[in-house]
Amino acid sequence: MGEAQSVNGHGSAREREGWVTGTLVLFCLGSTVVTVVAGLIQVSFGEYSMTFVEAWKAVFNPAVVFNLNAWSAFLFGAELPEMSTGSIVIWNLRLPRVFVGIITGATLAISGAIFQAVTRNELASPFVLGVSSGAGFAVLATLVVFSGLAPFLPLIAAAGGTIAFVIVYTIAWKGGTNPVRLVLAGVIVNMVFQSLQQGLFFFADDLGVVQTAIAWITGSLTGTGWGEVRIAVLPAAVAIVIALAGARQLNVLMLGESTARSLGMRVERVRFFLSAVAILAASVAIAVAGVVSFFGLVVPHIVRNTVGGDYRRLMVGCLFAGPALMVTADVGARLALGGTQMPVGVVTGLIGGPYFLYLMRKQQSMGEL
Repeated sequence: MGEAQSVNGHGSAREREGWVTGTLVLFCLGSTVVTVVAGLIQVSFGEYSMTFVEAWKAVFNPAVVFNLNAWSAFLFGAELPEMSTGSIVIWNLRLPRVFVGIITGATLAISGAIFQAVTRNELASPFVLGVSSGAGFAVLATLVVFSGLAPFLPLIAAAGGTIAFVIVYTIAWKGGTNPVRLVLAGVIVNMVFQSLQQGLFFFADDLGVVQTAIAWITGSLTGTGWGEVRIAVLPAAVAIVIALAGARQLNVLMLGESTARSLGMRVERVRFFLSAVAILAASVAIAVAGVVSFFGLVVPHIVRNTVGGDYRRLMVGCLFAGPALMVTADVGARLALGGTQMPVGVVTGLIGGPYFLYLMRKQQSMGEL
C-alpha cells in the first residue's frame, strides 16, 4: 500500500512538472527575442529623425529606465520629469505603441485559445464568434455618440462582447451546441453588428471622428499612447492570470462534456466563467487597438502545432507568441507602404483569412478538436 501511494505521488509530481518542456522554453525565449527586435525596429521610425543607435540608446537610457518619477508619469499620468528630446520621443510617443501591441497580442491570443477549448471548436475565435464585432459596435457607439464615456471603454467593450456571445450561444443552442452551429451563428451575429457599425457613421458629424473610427474598425495601433496602456494593463493582467490558472479546467473540457462531468466538473458553470474571461481579454484589446481580425484564431494554432495541445503549455506559449506576432505585424504595417501607415488589422486579415480557409478545408468536421 505504501509503495503504491509512493508511485502515485511520484506520478502526480511528474505530471505537474512534465508540462514545462524544452520546446516550450525555447519557444518562449524565441518569441521574446522577436518581440524585442520588432519593438526596437518600431521605435526607430517616426517623424522625428533618429538613427537606429540613437533610438536604441534612448530605449535603454538608465536615466529613464530607473527613474520612478518617469514611470509615475507614464503609468499614472503625472507630470513628466525633465528628459532629453530623444528620450521624450522614444518613451512618451513611440514605446507606448509597442506596449499596446504586446498587451493586445497577448490578450487576443489567450482569448482565442480559451474560446477554442470552451466550444471544442478549432475555428472559434473572438472574431469568428461575433465577440469582436459586438465589442466593436459598443466601442464605436461610445466614440461617435457617447464620447464622454471614453474612460470606461474596456467595460463597455466587455458588455458589447458579452451580449454578442450570448446571442451567438442562444442561436446555436438546440439541446446543446456543436461546432457548425456556433460558427454559423457567429457569422450571422458578426454581419448584424458590422451593419450596425456602418450605420453609426451617419451620426458622426466630425470628419476626424469618422477617420478615427475607420482606422479603429480595421484595427490600428497608430497614435496609441500611455493613455491606452493605462486603460488596458490592469484588466489585461486580471484576464491573463485567471486564464493561466484555468488551464487545467480547459484541459478537462477538451475531454468532452460527459468525461468532464464524470470527473466532478460543473461544466456549464466553468464554461460560462472561462468564456467571460475570454470576452474580457478580447474586449481589452478591442478597446485600445480596435478590431484586429483573425489574430485570436491564428496564434493558438501556431502555438499548438509547436508546443502541443496541453493548455498549460498552450496558454504560456500564447502569452509570448501573441506579442511577438502583433508587434511584428505592426512593424510590417508601418513599413509596407513607405510613408503611409497601414492598419495592423489589414496585415492580420491578409494572413488570417487564408489560414481560416485552410482550416475549413483541412477539418471535415468544421474544426472539432
